[in-house]
Amino acid sequence: MPDLDVLVAGELNPDLILSDAALEPRFGQQEILVDSAALTIGASSAIFACGAARLGLHVAFAGLCGADLFGRFMLESLQERGVDVTHVVIDPRLRTGVSVILSRDADRSILTYPGCMTALHAEQVTEDVLLQARHLHVSSYFLQTALRPGLPALFRRARSLGLTTSLDTNWDPAEAWLGVLDLLPDCNVFLPNAAEARAISGQADAAQAALDLGVRAGVVAVKLGAEGALGAQGGQLARVASLPVRVVDSVGAGDSFDAGFICGYLKGWDLERCLRLAAVCGALSTQAVGGTDAQPTLEEALRLV
Repeated sequence: MPDLDVLVAGELNPDLILSDAALEPRFGQQEILVDSAALTIGASSAIFACGAARLGLHVAFAGLCGADLFGRFMLESLQERGVDVTHVVIDPRLRTGVSVILSRDADRSILTYPGCMTALHAEQVTEDVLLQARHLHVSSYFLQTALRPGLPALFRRARSLGLTTSLDTNWDPAEAWLGVLDLLPDCNVFLPNAAEARAISGQADAAQAALDLGVRAGVVAVKLGAEGALGAQGGQLARVASLPVRVVDSVGAGDSFDAGFICGYLKGWDLERCLRLAAVCGALSTQAVGGTDAQPTLEEALRLV
């Protein structure tokens, strides 16, 4: 039996979140004061890893970071949250990326320096590492430009070794969505939001998009934000409502949703129960600044499932 529940192959970069209800940046050397600032764990892959570990899964991270302040912050922060970072390579030739998030109520603008998130190759996730895990998860498909060409082969390699696989593409900045449909046959769980599902499938309706994508992937779970979530498996649809909460910060809510779904999936739960856990995890994660500080334990989440 593998020691790890989940191996995450992904990107590491922190978020610097500047928040103010009336935030309106201006150029022309004008200084704008904000209500709060926080340096937090960023990167969809890292937020997912922390969420899964918080739910009690044994999680390891495979990736790259620079020998710099941001890299040290990310490694130390993941370790504090129970994520094994043994398989993260610290490369002094690289610089760890960072995202500056300008947050204004429910809206935000994100400025990202990718750094080494574009440097991880699929071949660096070796068979020895894969054999330690039950499941392989990948996020930020379109930002991990070096990983993307080799990802189909990596997923096939993982599945041949007995792992299940999951993918959250996140948004495609180019809005071209290339390669996703070809990757889905090797994907056990596909985790888009509604806009991504519609764009990838070409369907205007989120439910029809889920059904169409479910013909290719094993299970599809679509995030609907305040409207909850829906899933498709074997031609059947399931839908769950959202959990009403007072939203402080929605950064990383989708990644916490993913962690909840994969937790249920690895426990062998049915589609609807996986969706309920995912929706609760995503909602609860919005109750603190940043993507990880409000992530629930499994016990906390199950009280609301």
